[in-house]
Amino acid sequence: MSQQKMSKVTAAGLLVAMGVVYGDIGTSPLYVMKAIVEENGGLKSLNPDFILGAVSLIFWALTFLTTIKYVVIALNADNHGEGGIFSLYTLVRKKSKYLIIPAMIGGAALLADGVLTPAVTVTTAIEGLRGIPAFYEHFGMNQNIIVIITLIILLILFTVQRFGTDVVGKAFGPVMFLWFTFLGGMGLFHFGQDLSVIRALNPLYAIKLLFSPDNKLGILILGNIFLATTGAEALYSDMGHVGKKNIRVSWPYVKICLLLNYLGQAAWLLSVYQDPKTQAIEQLNPFFQILPASWMIFGVVFATIAAVIASQALLSGSFTLVSEAIKLRLLPRMKIMYPGSSIGQMYIPAVNFILWLACSLIVLTFRTSSHMEAAYGLSITVTMLMTTLLLYFYLAQKRHNRLLAACVSLFFAAIETIFFISSAAKFLHGGFVAVIMALFILAVMIIWEWGNIIQEKASDTVHLKEYVPQLTALRSDESVPMYQTNVVFMVPHVTNDEIGKQFVYSILDKRPKRAQTYWFVNVIVTDEPYTKEFSIDTLDTDFIVVVRLYLGFRVNQEVNVYVRQIIHDLMKDGRLPEQPQRYSLTPGRIVGDFQFVLIEEELSNNTELDRWERQIMQAKLFIKRHTMSPENWFGLEYSDVLYETVPLIIGKMKKTRLIERSK
Repeated sequence: MSQQKMSKVTAAGLLVAMGVVYGDIGTSPLYVMKAIVEENGGLKSLNPDFILGAVSLIFWALTFLTTIKYVVIALNADNHGEGGIFSLYTLVRKKSKYLIIPAMIGGAALLADGVLTPAVTVTTAIEGLRGIPAFYEHFGMNQNIIVIITLIILLILFTVQRFGTDVVGKAFGPVMFLWFTFLGGMGLFHFGQDLSVIRALNPLYAIKLLFSPDNKLGILILGNIFLATTGAEALYSDMGHVGKKNIRVSWPYVKICLLLNYLGQAAWLLSVYQDPKTQAIEQLNPFFQILPASWMIFGVVFATIAAVIASQALLSGSFTLVSEAIKLRLLPRMKIMYPGSSIGQMYIPAVNFILWLACSLIVLTFRTSSHMEAAYGLSITVTMLMTTLLLYFYLAQKRHNRLLAACVSLFFAAIETIFFISSAAKFLHGGFVAVIMALFILAVMIIWEWGNIIQEKASDTVHLKEYVPQLTALRSDESVPMYQTNVVFMVPHVTNDEIGKQFVYSILDKRPKRAQTYWFVNVIVTDEPYTKEFSIDTLDTDFIVVVRLYLGFRVNQEVNVYVRQIIHDLMKDGRLPEQPQRYSLTPGRIVGDFQFVLIEEELSNNTELDRWERQIMQAKLFIKRHTMSPENWFGLEYSDVLYETVPLIIGKMKKTRLIERSK
């Protein structure tokens, strides 16, 4: 869907929003009330005030966090139509260099959540099979069959990513629209039998429950309540796929359907909480229990489809998040494929494999959805807190009243901190899994960012203009064999005419490279998502070209294609001489051949670094060697590429002197 179309409210846009944005929050009714009832001690421990208080807490959590924070406030913080914590970071990063810290923490936690969502939602949906008499007669409470079915579904889900999701994606919207309608209809059926549960919208019930002796968990019950809002961050992250207007118009319908389902589950609980027969049901899930017996198979299949769609949407979001982090130089380069025809459709094999492996291990380790719910929610509270921190700087930057911006941010931070503490109480019961995953991702980000800072501080640069006479002489020296018509160096940094010393060393010292034109290409990832611009500096010559490519963080870095366009433009303007080729498949070809030179660095043993900096640099270079090659990243797979290794010298050189032995 194009940016122009996304800026308008359309039926298609509203359907896409249903399918892409609300998958996670739309599957929350599968497990939220189940977790609340189970952790309080089951049906026997319930009473009307507890049930009404639980729904009241869910309603106000959805209202404050999802509706006000994300739909009303956060969606305004769009970066040329794109949302998410990294897009928000690019809007405010000039305010302080330290804002990179909450961006990295939030991004790492959001990726960790991407592992847990498929495991929790699919397992919960499949556990609904126990409500089907034929299934229960054959397998009873045997969890092995649930685990096997879940693993098969997850394997299929992760496998189809490589083929793109265009066809399936088009069905997401209508299916999720029917899913929300189904949620609302089932809830309304039971809610209509006991309209008194509407009292739950009174916040007094929520406050009373937090301090009620009937609430066995006390304030920690908020850890389960928070599960109802776990998809709120996706509203903001997926804004670029559907547009803020489509989200805002579709959200009221989604929220009403969710609320009706929670009210319906509450009405059912009020009617059965004293029934001994119902109390005897193992692993009772109110979501499936409110379905008529004849609808059970349909409900389980529909819930499974919704869980798969929620997982798919989260996977797509994870790929986008990693792609943005790579282009913002927060993660190493990885192979990115675009199997679909729509923008934003991407597939990162390494990320897909890691997510599948981690997700499968979680299912095998925790086995039941109840155990997984303990791990779920903790990481997303961290992301929400980091988003709130960055939102403060955004609101202050937009010339809003600083006091008002601080009050709004502190209000949401206070709510999210309570949710975080409540979720953190589950740390030893499974929350540690989310923390370990987030810390691992964060460690890679820190190593990469810190390594970049160390290199940039100690980079040895030279003024290219000072070497123009030598390059002029080399270009004209016929005693040196012609190396290539065009030699292209990928340069990480260019300031005025300053470049890394290693590039001039490669041309003049390592092996004299006589060429007709020398190119120094620097790719700059812009804060805007879809920028495609360039600037040129020829240093008053017709054979040296310093190119700055300004590419948005969502744009492919196909350097080979861009350089060939630029050389044609320069020849057309008369700024570069033509390079007629005597031998070519193309008659009258005026552009010569290209050699792309990529410099690889190895940390020199002669460089003086403190212990920590040396460890960071060695770790960074290790990660770099085991991730995507620069030629794939820059779109040079089918070009003539030369790798050259140079010693990476940071800081002062160690002084060593040999002493001659006396005879």
